[in-house]
Amino acid sequence: MANLSTVLNMSSEKTPIAPASNFIRGIIERDLAQGNLNQPNGASRLWAGTPGDATHHAAGQPDPAKIRTRFPPEPNGYLHIGHAKSICLNFGLARDYEGVCHMRFDDTNPEKEEQEYVDSITEMVQWLGFGWDAFGKSHLYYASNYFEMMYQAAESLISAGKAYVDEQSAEEMRTNRGTLTEPGKNSPWRDRTIEENLTKFREMRDGQHADGSMVLRAKIDMASPNINLRDPAIYRIKRAHHHNTGDQWCIYPMYTFAHPLEDAFEGITHSICTLEFEDQRPFYDWVLERLAEAGMLAHPLPKQYEFARLNLTYVVLSKRKLIELVENKHVAGWDDPRLPTLAGARRRGYSPEGFRLFADRIGVSKSDSWIEYTILEDCMRETLNQSAERRIAVLDPIKLVIDNYPDGQSEDCFAPNHPLKPELGKRIVQLTKELWIEREDFMEEPSKGFFRLCPDGLVRLRYGYVVKCTGFEKDSNGNVTSVHCEYLPDTKSGTPGSDSVKVKGNIHWVSAAHAYAAEIRMYDRLFKEAHPGSGDRDYLADINPNSVTTITAQLELSLKDAKPAESFQFERHGYFVADRKDSVAGKPVFNRTVTLKDTWQK
Repeated sequence: MANLSTVLNMSSEKTPIAPASNFIRGIIERDLAQGNLNQPNGASRLWAGTPGDATHHAAGQPDPAKIRTRFPPEPNGYLHIGHAKSICLNFGLARDYEGVCHMRFDDTNPEKEEQEYVDSITEMVQWLGFGWDAFGKSHLYYASNYFEMMYQAAESLISAGKAYVDEQSAEEMRTNRGTLTEPGKNSPWRDRTIEENLTKFREMRDGQHADGSMVLRAKIDMASPNINLRDPAIYRIKRAHHHNTGDQWCIYPMYTFAHPLEDAFEGITHSICTLEFEDQRPFYDWVLERLAEAGMLAHPLPKQYEFARLNLTYVVLSKRKLIELVENKHVAGWDDPRLPTLAGARRRGYSPEGFRLFADRIGVSKSDSWIEYTILEDCMRETLNQSAERRIAVLDPIKLVIDNYPDGQSEDCFAPNHPLKPELGKRIVQLTKELWIEREDFMEEPSKGFFRLCPDGLVRLRYGYVVKCTGFEKDSNGNVTSVHCEYLPDTKSGTPGSDSVKVKGNIHWVSAAHAYAAEIRMYDRLFKEAHPGSGDRDYLADINPNSVTTITAQLELSLKDAKPAESFQFERHGYFVADRKDSVAGKPVFNRTVTLKDTWQK
């Protein structure tokens, strides 16, 4: 993997940085070259057009997809930046290797799942630029639609003597599971007959037993050094309304059992998970192999591969912490632009292209490491630099009066919409006697290297004339309230002789008569520490008190017509977006997405 410490502060002018390594690509290319994704007889893998078991797919055709991946979120919350890495990885691999990525809702836990989350997840995946239609079909699936097949798989294991109903309490099972250094103890119910287990399991299905009174367990090895193979539970009794299946079921499969089955039913070739599932891979393989032996599944079986999840500085991705931030009002909802949720990132103005570039740039590795937040910000700068049209905004305004400019006169000046895209043309900005300029662009006593406006100094009004400062006014507190100047008539930008007067300084401005006074939210990082809550600190103590400030700025008039979610570069200041929620027609509110360069104080 590339040394990420060197991947900082990029711009479009710099040499492009190649994508970092992705070891999974090597695996896929090997599998395709060696025919590992074919049937044992060498024939192409079969796909019946919809998920199903071995019999179902045996009636199908050769799979038109060279590979099948999946993005399988549980619909129990909102996606965050870490999910963006997985989305870009799975959908990107399918795209690059002429395959398909399934959009699968892993909705086997009815207690926490809601349609609201389903809708939000599909919206975010599509916003990132990915879809699940391929080869003339939609590949949007719900694990809950496989409940009947999962039940049959469980009965198949029971019939093969590979699963049993256990009536121990949860505490007894924990105690008898053993430790990392001590083997577990067999359940007193482990040696029930196949007939007894089938009867009990069907009673569980039919609602004849109380919640939590028994579970179905895989029968593997209570002395296994891998604690995940010590007869893991595969079904539980839980009376809970399900968002998709309603009250049809009162037993539900455990995730570790459902996961390999879902992959197999869908013909997944490469099941890509984060590293916390590495220890579960032996059970994943065990389930698939036992059901292949029983004839329910056919080779080739899915293979699981693990990669390091995203660890990003200056953010928290823990679901518990994100819930706490929202519920305790540290932020203004799940789409707060300071949150690392994809809904928040979109509202802040982060671009899908930036996320896809970020995923390529950080690569995929087996080793955990921290990614600097500056890399994400640089990716956003790089993509927004290409896409965002330019506009003028004065964020800390003071008045500039051109004393020798006619009262009531207005003059057209021409500013390019995008310096890198001349085909986008130019727009008109009005020049008048009174302008707004940045407070920092005037200095009564200029310091060394200051080339903007100062007494008797010359500066160019960008897209306009050269002006000479003739004086200024102060209030009773000594603060400059207005600056006076005179313009040089033959120096207008774009006209013959405009460069006859050489100046070092160039400042931006908007006409006071034509400006739009807008609310601007200056967003910064939510946390002031790279690793919030590290050591013994409460992560809440690391919240940046200046993560958002609200100002009233003076903008060029064209920005009054900005549409929600429309992004611009405010010249000299950075990238801003019209808030998708609070903007109304003729009165957009702007959020700062990211500064023009990294200004974060380490």
